Amino acid sequence: MFSLQTIFGSGKQFFNLLDEIAQAAYASTKALHGLMRAGDREPALDAFKLARQRIRIASEKMSQALVDSFMTPIEREDIEALSSALYKIPKQVEKFADRYALAIKHLEHIDFAPRAAMLEQAAAVVVEMVHELRTMNPDRMTALNEKLRSIENEADRLMLELYRDIYSGRLDNMQMFLLKEFFEILEKAIDRCREAGVVAYQIVLKNS
Repeated sequence: MFSLQTIFGSGKQFFNLLDEIAQAAYASTKALHGLMRAGDREPALDAFKLARQRIRIASEKMSQALVDSFMTPIEREDIEALSSALYKIPKQVEKFADRYALAIKHLEHIDFAPRAAMLEQAAAVVVEMVHELRTMNPDRMTALNEKLRSIENEADRLMLELYRDIYSGRLDNMQMFLLKEFFEILEKAIDRCREAGVVAYQIVLKNS
């Protein structure tokens, strides 16, 4: 027979694992912002590998918990969807960092820090949204969803400015290619945050 303590304990386990995945994703965006501010000639990528490792461990625990648990605090499909969406954030961030390390000698005069800061802000909101799943407060989650939407809209505006720079005629072909490539990776990372936030938001709407 399942006791209430067992049921609630199981729920806490899932929320804790989702928190861990979200926080690891945020850690990767924070590391990227720090890297962009520092402008190191030989960037260290250990922080990005560590974030992915944290998520992999938490995801494995999540998969096992789903197998072992008879009851979950929210639908299994929602847990899996949110876990998958969160996993894609540091994957995209690490893609940027790996390519940045290879192309850094061509990127000396390109400032990625403002957009990396927006990515970090978006990931921080996602952390809050995931943590709010414990309370299922629709008003609070709606406010966070709007905050995340605002960050995404600002990122889209900055991308339009970027395209004006690309086609201004002031850049050579290599610079044009790199600007477009790297900023689109950052834009996609912000989109990944937005997608994770939408999943969390929909979970609350479904369960409130």
